[in-house]
Amino acid sequence: MKYNFDEIIERGGTDSVKWDWAEEGVLPMWVADMDFKTAPEVIQAISAKVSQGVFGYGIIPEKFYHSIMDWWEKYHHFTIEKDWLLPTTGMLPSLSTIIRTFVKPDENIILQTPIYNHFFVILENYGCNILLNDLKYEAGNYSIDFDDLETKASHPNTKLLLLCNPQNPVGKVWKQEDLERIAEICSKNKVMVVSDEIHSDLVFDGHHIPFASIAQNFTLDSITCGSPCKTFNFSGFPISYLISQDKAILEKIHKTLELQENSYPNPISLEALISAYTNGHEWMSELKNYLYENFLFLKVFCNQHLPLIKVIPLEATYLVWLDCSSLGRSSDELSKLLSDEGKVWLNSGTMYGKGGEGFLRINIGCPRILLEEGLKRLQNVINSLNEID
Repeated sequence: MKYNFDEIIERGGTDSVKWDWAEEGVLPMWVADMDFKTAPEVIQAISAKVSQGVFGYGIIPEKFYHSIMDWWEKYHHFTIEKDWLLPTTGMLPSLSTIIRTFVKPDENIILQTPIYNHFFVILENYGCNILLNDLKYEAGNYSIDFDDLETKASHPNTKLLLLCNPQNPVGKVWKQEDLERIAEICSKNKVMVVSDEIHSDLVFDGHHIPFASIAQNFTLDSITCGSPCKTFNFSGFPISYLISQDKAILEKIHKTLELQENSYPNPISLEALISAYTNGHEWMSELKNYLYENFLFLKVFCNQHLPLIKVIPLEATYLVWLDCSSLGRSSDELSKLLSDEGKVWLNSGTMYGKGGEGFLRINIGCPRILLEEGLKRLQNVINSLNEID
């Protein structure tokens, strides 16, 4: 391998949310933040930008747009035109801005739970009504309850579906027929679809299908949100972009961004995106191989040492969903026991909605030696529970 993903980076004491929020001695395997240095090509580009020493006002360069267009053509088989793109300052601010632009506080937004926990935060802060279209869980696999989705979408107060594509935390890649059915239901009921596709590059088998590529075949308002931040592990440089073929939609969002004084990305973040999408191909390929090998390592470990834990198939992301329901403990109780007694921090499944009860989420975006240590700590706690029982 050209890149060293086994390197241990000391992150404690660096004002890291992941590491410095953890109690002393606790191994953090919770938040979606990998423990790898970003691609050296990105570091080189950022360093060159900083070395100029002048940080005045800038413009959005043409290569920003073309790097995105080339990347999506290559990896997602989707052709984007420049005027379909709107630069934005991070995924969560983008989602918040979209909701404030197109939804009134007392209107309905659909979430397909279990789902990324900050979606709840955004909607609750704004005062929206949340309609839960819970995913169906059968035999270790997740699917969409389309009958329930149609019921929720047909409510006259429902204005928007916030889609997670690929799905976090369950690691599911939605197939074309899933996305087409979503588009059909939402088109019929005039429900806008906003698709968060921040994990779209980290698909392990086949390729990610952008919702925008499906929506163009329907009479449907849709916005796709993209970013390299998760793929290249620079979430501290918030940079993102919105994709829509409807220029009026992008203009309305941009107006809201201007009203919030949040319409211009940081120039260092711009440089990070451009470099990642222009020169980060080989690094991403090796990262994906390493992550999937980590997943296989986790699966073997659980099969051998933790047979009561069911590992949900990982189709995308570096976040593995663990079915711990056979342990007879709540997710919150397990997460606390692991942190307090096992000194390893995993996310409780209930963070992601009621359908997450009985589950834990573990971040495998780390050197394998850290993954092995975390799994051993998990094993020690589970063994102690079995002894008590």
